[in-house]
Amino acid sequence: MFTYLRPDVREKLIDHGKLIRVDAQGRHLDPRQPPPNDSIALNLLGPIPLPLGRGEEHPTVDWYAAVRSTELGEVESLAGTLRDSGGQHLFSALASSMAVNSVLVIGNAAESESPLVRVHSSCLTGDVFGSRRCVCGPQLESALDRISQDPQGGYLVYMAGHEGRGIGLWAKAATYLLQDEGENTYQANRSLGLPDDSRDFSDAAALLHFFVGERPMRLLTNNPKKLKDLTDFGLTSITAVKHVTGVDEWNRKYLAAKRDWGHGIGEEDIEQPDTND
Repeated sequence: MFTYLRPDVREKLIDHGKLIRVDAQGRHLDPRQPPPNDSIALNLLGPIPLPLGRGEEHPTVDWYAAVRSTELGEVESLAGTLRDSGGQHLFSALASSMAVNSVLVIGNAAESESPLVRVHSSCLTGDVFGSRRCVCGPQLESALDRISQDPQGGYLVYMAGHEGRGIGLWAKAATYLLQDEGENTYQANRSLGLPDDSRDFSDAAALLHFFVGERPMRLLTNNPKKLKDLTDFGLTSITAVKHVTGVDEWNRKYLAAKRDWGHGIGEEDIEQPDTND
């Protein structure tokens, strides 16, 4: 049940500073006023203390949930109609229509001079099921550990709408079948008439503008497109930090395709001994 959609609960969260709104540059907007029609506005809920059981460090972090104001406004309007008509059983369908991203604030991130940051795209098969066809799960756990162990702390931004580099879970499943017939991860996308990488990092950039601001950041990534996209959104003080882990016989072809596409992955990274055993 989406109790946070009720107007009285929403007002309470705003009064307590737990529901805020920011623009694409991370600047505060009035959450009680309609957001601008021609620009990105994000609603954030938090901080919410979250004790993690992933990785080696098991830190307690502050979790923020973030969703675009336009999507949330549409859902709140529909939720009000359903509530008035006794259709609360349909609320679960509304939940699936929103891409709710997350930010984990880890360690001394708010006071650090150069936080360590990971912008991680959602991957059900890797992050949840532990699939070794990709390295997403190990990258997520390693990022949590590396940020937790870093004296300056940092942020993990988890992008919920990025499954399959933006093509969605259903199409991703189809690409796996094509990969089993010999295509690599990019060829399979093209066989379906889909882009190599259709992820939109504008929301991630807005969140980093808000949490990091003008401070330089170290970004855990091998992906030059991600670095360029974030830079194009005004985050100009970024240093890329290589992030390779979870390599084994299941994903070497996948990593080789990423290397050939332009990722900062060397032959020595792909040929390293299995790290999943």
